[in-house]
Amino acid sequence: MSQPPRPDYDPAVRVLHQRPAECAYWTLTRPQKFTISTLLILLAVALVWRPLGTLIVVNGAVIIFYLLHIGYKFYLVWLSLDRPAAVQVTAEQLAALNEISLPSYTVLVPMYREADVLPGLVAALGRLDYPPDKLQILLLLEEDDEETQSACQQMALPAHFRVVTIPDSVPKTKPKACNIGLAASRSEFLVVYDAEDRPEPDQLKKAVVAFAQSPAAVACVQAKLNYYNQHQNLLTKWFTAEYSVWFDLFLPGLTASEAPIPLGGTSNHFRTRILKDLGGWDPFNVTEDCDLGVRLHKHGYRTVMMDSTTWEEANCRLLSWLRQRSRWVKGYLQTYLVHMRRPRQLLRQLGPANFFSFQMTIGGSVLCFLINPLYWGLTAAWFITRWWGLSALFPPLIYSLGILCLYVGNFVFIYLAIAGCMNRKYYDLVKYAVLTPFYWLLMSIGAYKGVAQMLVQPHYWEKTEHGFAPPEVIP
Repeated sequence: MSQPPRPDYDPAVRVLHQRPAECAYWTLTRPQKFTISTLLILLAVALVWRPLGTLIVVNGAVIIFYLLHIGYKFYLVWLSLDRPAAVQVTAEQLAALNEISLPSYTVLVPMYREADVLPGLVAALGRLDYPPDKLQILLLLEEDDEETQSACQQMALPAHFRVVTIPDSVPKTKPKACNIGLAASRSEFLVVYDAEDRPEPDQLKKAVVAFAQSPAAVACVQAKLNYYNQHQNLLTKWFTAEYSVWFDLFLPGLTASEAPIPLGGTSNHFRTRILKDLGGWDPFNVTEDCDLGVRLHKHGYRTVMMDSTTWEEANCRLLSWLRQRSRWVKGYLQTYLVHMRRPRQLLRQLGPANFFSFQMTIGGSVLCFLINPLYWGLTAAWFITRWWGLSALFPPLIYSLGILCLYVGNFVFIYLAIAGCMNRKYYDLVKYAVLTPFYWLLMSIGAYKGVAQMLVQPHYWEKTEHGFAPPEVIP
């Protein structure tokens, strides 16, 4: 794309015109292209001049990064266990709420080709314990999605449900749909749910209490996510273990350390006014949730975790899972590149500790996925060939750090997967968590696919298919 869409008729792209420096419309800026090109040229020159020495330095730098990444993630999980940060809302607090004085609430549900899950979604949102006259539920349907449009027309939707048609235009993404829904909202608070979501019925009320007992700078309350089809197959078991670590241990650790939080794609509750002031979501970023969490923090706002769970459908099909994972990695890389356009400014906005957290959480996660297979390959090649050239890359100090990385690092990440399952009382999943190194390989495959796609289709949204969970496990 060369010319941005016009801002005067399309509320979906406000962030592009209000905050162009924070928009993924451009993947790389000219200074970034120059910097990356210069570094690659310098690396190539160094490899020609001193090939072995250069490879040793690069190897040492990567291993040090690995150790920092491992240590930081372990620290965050320890922090979440030592200093619980998720807002707890008691039954007494919920009972004390006066329904007449509850604030207005908008629920946004972006949908595309979701006719099969529509009845279950409407039933689940109908169970939300919130006064209908204070509740606005917007079903955001794409203009070219005739099947879901027809399914909605055939249903007798409750009065507080409304269908909003999203124009068939580029970019065709979830955040674009959410921005149009945001423009239609007149409520004090707003939440996003996905089509397959089953939020706990009292989640909106819990969010109201969480906002009330949080500082005014808290602009977002993130609920926890987990899966209702966790036992469907090996992939869903691994996926559930991953989510249990991410939402129950890792994100609460970020909250406790007051670091930027990469939001989940659903069940994030916002103060609508602040969200509109920021221009809404970036419609060109395919992990708009992660980007928005960073953007909120940069502008002085905070996110807290809430002890309420939304149940989702874990992707149970390998190819579909790889498409979803590649989109997430692509979006994380977009987010990293966007916010690193001005590193010194980002350092001032976040502060040194949170700048380091951003590097480890956003950029570091992508880098780990990409370099993991390289080190697995080196390890396998050494055991198979015992080639002296591989030994030369690991002089004594680097070899010691590498051994520490190999054994301690793998132990830490397997331990975290087990801890996530234990924390959720998913004791039957612990034995599968031990096998997560095989899951890491799938993550790396998805990561390489995501990076490749970012080079040719940076704004393409790969649709995640739903509706494959056994009916008996869906709440």
